[in-house]
Amino acid sequence: IILATPKKDVVQAVGRILRKILKTGDTRPVVIDISDNPIEKLCIDNHIEYFRGSLNDVLERFYDCAQKYKPEHIVRLTGDCPVIDPEILDKTIEYHLNNDFDYTSNGYEPVFPDGLDVEVFRYECLTKAQKEASLPSHREHVTQFIHIQKDIYKLGNYKETKNLSHLRWTVDEPEDFILITKIYEELYPQNPDFKMQDILDLLDKKPELTQINSKFERNEGLKKSIDKDKEFLKNKNVQ
Repeated sequence: IILATPKKDVVQAVGRILRKILKTGDTRPVVIDISDNPIEKLCIDNHIEYFRGSLNDVLERFYDCAQKYKPEHIVRLTGDCPVIDPEILDKTIEYHLNNDFDYTSNGYEPVFPDGLDVEVFRYECLTKAQKEASLPSHREHVTQFIHIQKDIYKLGNYKETKNLSHLRWTVDEPEDFILITKIYEELYPQNPDFKMQDILDLLDKKPELTQINSKFERNEGLKKSIDKDKEFLKNKNVQ
């Protein structure tokens, strides 16, 4: 499992993600892919293996980290998802392996709340992406190049029956942080290992919480990166 961290300081969030994923049934090593000092200190203080690489080329940093270990499969989590559910993580991994997929996600066709994202893919897919991906969105969003290769790769999407994709539990905006803080204040003291259903139960009791960050769309960061792609291609054609 490689836990990738975004550029901002998410030390507490990363610590809590680690607590959750180390509760899963997966016994393979966890490596934190970092680009900043506070996360590095967290790893050192807690004897957690980490890899530090490029700040701006996230795909390169991720590839360099994976190259050190050369795993057959990689599980990718991101540091802006501090309420990751270990049961969903395990189910996504199992679905990927049982169906011999090249790339599997639970957000490729989203039904889970934004913030419970899991990706599993073959190391060889990452290698190809590192060699061939050139667009800004492909270098920033590690797997973007991989899951558009529908004619090359066998893609899997793990789903459950109820569509909850309208819910936003990621941390990209100040309002997101406010919501996640309230979720932790309500659930963490009594149950540090709370899961998706615990959050859903809380939101049933306090539906006003869902309004805190409801103005934001899913994958806004990716959309901004794709806009950069257009400018990149425009400038490339001019040259």
